[in-house]
Amino acid sequence: MAARIDHLVTSGTFSLDGGTWDVDNNVWIVGDDDEAIVIDAAHDADAIFAALGGRTLRAIVCTHAHDDHIDAAPALAARTGALIHLHPDDLPLWQRTHPGTPPDRELADGQVLTIAGTDLTVLHTPGHAPGAVSLYAPGLGAVFTGDTLFQGGPGATGRSFSDFPTIIDSIRDRLLTLPGETAVHTGHGASTTIGAEAPHLEEWVKRGH
Repeated sequence: MAARIDHLVTSGTFSLDGGTWDVDNNVWIVGDDDEAIVIDAAHDADAIFAALGGRTLRAIVCTHAHDDHIDAAPALAARTGALIHLHPDDLPLWQRTHPGTPPDRELADGQVLTIAGTDLTVLHTPGHAPGAVSLYAPGLGAVFTGDTLFQGGPGATGRSFSDFPTIIDSIRDRLLTLPGETAVHTGHGASTTIGAEAPHLEEWVKRGH
């Protein structure tokens, strides 16, 4: 059976630089009826485990290490035996949330993760966070961008560990070069497409989004 994309929304908080905000996060599950990976284990390990529906969880992949994207990762890993994957540039952020519990595997630009016969290529897309990655699945016509690219613009860069020119370079060079019909599945909010967002790049640059 071909891989498919399942989606759930979990709710919790995001904390950084002394502030805390209520947030809803997208959790993406890619796989078939037998096995899957989870992209961003946010807030609620029980809900994510239930959404797996008995499938074997092969990996927990973190698009970046802001606490709202990783807070449920160790609990989900303990329950399923899956390994947690994170780009090493985000270890300082990870350690703020889970000191003493390191991730299991390092993600690297160009690395290919395969699940249910479907390849997901790791694209290092820093800017929102130093180790932010996107996962491109051409066989599914989709890219999972975490908080790098949203419907309507780039992710936030006004807090620690972030940089606006860097996120613009990541979007321009790594994401907007993908086919226009590619679905963009984001860390929060609605999905979009590369083609819908590409015409607005220079507008974002001018307004310092």
